[in-house]
Amino acid sequence: MGSSRPGTQSLQSRTYRALRRSILDGDFVPGRAVTIRGIAEDLGISPTSVREALRRLVAERALILSATGRVSVPVMTREKLAELVNARICLERQAAIDAVPGITDRVVSRLVRLNRAIDRAIEAGDHRRYLVTHRDFHFTLYRVGGGEVFLPLIESVWLQISPFLRYTLSGEHRSRYSTSDRHVEIIEALERRDATALGFAVEADIRHGIGALIESDWNRPDDAAAGPNTAGIRTADRESG
Repeated sequence: MGSSRPGTQSLQSRTYRALRRSILDGDFVPGRAVTIRGIAEDLGISPTSVREALRRLVAERALILSATGRVSVPVMTREKLAELVNARICLERQAAIDAVPGITDRVVSRLVRLNRAIDRAIEAGDHRRYLVTHRDFHFTLYRVGGGEVFLPLIESVWLQISPFLRYTLSGEHRSRYSTSDRHVEIIEALERRDATALGFAVEADIRHGIGALIESDWNRPDDAAAGPNTAGIRTADRESG
């Protein structure tokens, strides 16, 4: 088989990063179809590049492919949420602990600023900004450890859980989720360079945040019946290019 031209590979890579970023930012709705034609038109590219990007995201379990060839964002179930929460706790607690030896005052100051930005996003009702900043807070910490194994695994879990977070930030569910984070405890543990307290704070942040949600938070059939996922992809493409 012949290899793709460099320009084609670059376009496919940018398309993949754009779609991946949109999923992480909560732009895609669980249960809705992801149409190749719609995404190609939105990005102004060929369906071939979109098809390859979707194939990679299906392999990462960010998307699912039905027997009929329909690509969609997976819906959440009680069992899947429990698995994802447990996976986050196992991976992120250790990644945070591994980061402690490399923590500097500059990193702590950045986390303080990000936590304030999270609060501002919540107050403004800016759900997308909240998701972006919340993710930045966690990965700023985890990247300090520099783990080549943990980070890709954590990113894979976040790809599966991020679309679901849009439900937790809507209507009556927003206050229960967004006020449950333990970021201040995480920051205080880092200021003391206390790995044990940090591990407990990260676990509590996950368990008492997304882990405390109930099934009614994602049982929203009206969203699944709406139109296909396309919104926000062009913005993500510019940001990740």
